Amino acid sequence: MAGNEKKMEPSVVHQNAIHVETIRKEQRQQKLHTEFSINPHRKLHILPDKPMSRKPPEVLADSDFIKAFHKARQEPTKKYEMPQTESQEIGWLSTSLMPSNRSDRRLNFHRFGTDVTIHQEIALRLSNCPKTESKSEQK
Repeated sequence: MAGNEKKMEPSVVHQNAIHVETIRKEQRQQKLHTEFSINPHRKLHILPDKPMSRKPPEVLADSDFIKAFHKARQEPTKKYEMPQTESQEIGWLSTSLMPSNRSDRRLNFHRFGTDVTIHQEIALRLSNCPKTESKSEQK
């Protein structure tokens, strides 16, 4: 009985209906993007022109592209009000809590020399110098 069955080809009307349904499904899933922007997490590499090429210099207007470019290159404390990650929380407030005073001897330990340290430095320098061989050692 399987041999008696005929496959009927779909008519032009059915093929058209299938085609219309396919197009509607595709259009439901399709999005049209009209606004483009720079990915702020990716570094832009601007390469110079060839040295012998002669082009008129480009005049860049103050556009949204330039503003977005400058904003992407800022450090995080200027971009955001609060830290965005746990790592940023560590150094977010990087200003010193006290103004530095270089003349305060409690916090600044400058190097100074005494007669003992000067003598030791000279002894170390002399011990590192290569010794000249005497004539008696060469024989």
